Amino acid sequence: MKALHPTPSADPVRVGARLRACRKAQGLTIEQVAAATGLTRGFLSRVERDETSPSVTSLVTLCQVLSLPVGSLFEGAETEVIRLDTAPRLNMGGHGVEDRLVTPRAQSKVQVLRSLLEPGAHGGDELYTINCEVEVLHVVSGEVSVRFTDRTESLAAGDTLTFSGREPHTWRNSGPGPAEVTWTFVPAPWSGSH
Repeated sequence: MKALHPTPSADPVRVGARLRACRKAQGLTIEQVAAATGLTRGFLSRVERDETSPSVTSLVTLCQVLSLPVGSLFEGAETEVIRLDTAPRLNMGGHGVEDRLVTPRAQSKVQVLRSLLEPGAHGGDELYTINCEVEVLHVVSGEVSVRFTDRTESLAAGDTLTFSGREPHTWRNSGPGPAEVTWTFVPAPWSGSH
């Protein structure tokens, strides 16, 4: 059997954008990072623009200052596409509504539903809660009203309502035609691999 000799990728390793994003997320300037690492401001700027590659020692020092695991710079971005026509249908208990889960089932940090509401569709007469910290309703088209214990919010296309999922509420398509909305829950109230 003949040995296979792998060849390196011709694509350059690009870590600059991740380093810059991490630095900015922590509210640090290049000057502050330069002072903490002992590297020059100009060198760090070139690294962040992927115009130069740092030595292993410089990279480890930079990652230590940014509290960033070195290996995370080389991991591919975790992405998963959910096509609307294959998004699973859910029965959330509403009447006259088609709910589809448009985020991965296993995603536990956030969950997004896309809902088509027939005229007169509603979430039920009784107020209910969702086991999440934050619930966001965005009206893509049509009109929707959300009733709470003490008030009702009327929303039109383009409006977004943010509230605690633990706040008792229900909703209704309050317009004369169909409506389309997205519901975002943080964290995901239910998740699983199936």
